[in-house]
Amino acid sequence: MKQLAHWMMAAFLALAASFASAADVPLGAGDVLKISVYGNPDLGLETRVSEAGQITFPLVGAVDVGGLSASAAEKKLGGLLESGGYLRKAQVNIIVTSLQSQQASVLGQVNRPGRYPLEGKRTVMDMLAMAGGMNPEGADQVSLIRKRAGKPSREVIDILDIVRSGDLKGDVDVTGNDIIYVERAPRFYIYGEVQRPGAFRLERNMTVLQALAAGGGLTQRGTERGVRIKRRNAAGQVEVIEARHDDLLLVDDVVYVQESLF
Repeated sequence: MKQLAHWMMAAFLALAASFASAADVPLGAGDVLKISVYGNPDLGLETRVSEAGQITFPLVGAVDVGGLSASAAEKKLGGLLESGGYLRKAQVNIIVTSLQSQQASVLGQVNRPGRYPLEGKRTVMDMLAMAGGMNPEGADQVSLIRKRAGKPSREVIDILDIVRSGDLKGDVDVTGNDIIYVERAPRFYIYGEVQRPGAFRLERNMTVLQALAAGGGLTQRGTERGVRIKRRNAAGQVEVIEARHDDLLLVDDVVYVQESLF
């Protein structure tokens, strides 16, 4: 997990160096725009995009800006001012002061859960970095929940595989109203004759021997020949398995170390 935390910090630093301009983001309902026209301070105003995707601008009235980038909206307003004969050469500037229409939620086991604006192109890794990265309880895989054409879908993104391989193909782009959910990491349990009985994070391909090490090793009365795994089968019944050192653990396995008879 420490290694993953280092990778997430690297992603955070990369994100800080690569923020895209909000001018490339499509405008939508709820966005707050600060508009100014060079040489015409009376035309300056701050306004909010309506649910219909419109703003009301002096002289030209209602203007459809929904779906346009800020730069495209600048050109449209300038064109309307010129074609209406109000200005000979209109230089319009738009600053998005509050981006409400394009936001995604990052929830679950992250350091700063919440809704974050999509200021330009954003991927799952970008959004996790904006949320401060995963906390120590976070799983290596996250869920991307989205709705397309009215149908919800869920996609699992393997963060650990992305950072280990360096292959960013799995780092999916995020769009407005997407939800990234980081589940709690899977666990196993160990008790009996070990130094630190309790619940521990289940790492990938974790063996019984590694589980014993996570539990601090055996006590003086423990024996490695007396290790059992209690595991629920598909029917929900608990099975007791005689464990070998190289046996792999599954989620919610309970490892029991017996006391030596000698």
